[in-house]
Amino acid sequence: MTLSHAIWIVTALAAFAAMEGWAALLHGKVWHDALWSIHRSHHARRRGVFERNDALSFLHAPVAVALILYGCMGAPGFLREAAFGFGLGMTAFGFAYVLVHDGLVHRRLPVSGLARVPYLARVRDAHRVHHSTGGAPYGLFLGPLVLARRAAAAAPAAPLGAPAAAPPRSARRRAPPSSRRRAAQRAR
Repeated sequence: MTLSHAIWIVTALAAFAAMEGWAALLHGKVWHDALWSIHRSHHARRRGVFERNDALSFLHAPVAVALILYGCMGAPGFLREAAFGFGLGMTAFGFAYVLVHDGLVHRRLPVSGLARVPYLARVRDAHRVHHSTGGAPYGLFLGPLVLARRAAAAAPAAPLGAPAAAPPRSARRRAPPSSRRRAAQRAR
């Protein structure tokens, strides 16, 4: 692997991670405020293939394209390699966002099989919480973690040394019927 490849990989991964935070910030502070007149269409029933909110999806594409082009044609050096990697990371994030958000969550693309990945199913469910409440989580890929942190903060603290409370009956998983039968037979 060359130094250029290493720079591309590191900056692409950094860009992908940074885009989640940037998207959450934009979504919560800009789209649900100053750009609500456009974003509102995403929280309403869609009529047709497109919605006004789709225009917001294209805001970062020119930046990513410019970074990739500079990475291809700029003066050799670290800045050129970093720009190329950052543009790739932004593009990868945009692609993943479209697949998961538009495809899995909103069923605009035939990618329902992604729900077989447990974490992506949790991402889908967390984004549906956002649509039902209009509040957090505003990000996509870290939505389940935001909800878990909020639930932990809202849970009452147990006194020191107290045993942990059992989950409510509705939250407990039942064993499959075949396992219950075997357990009953062993108990006889």
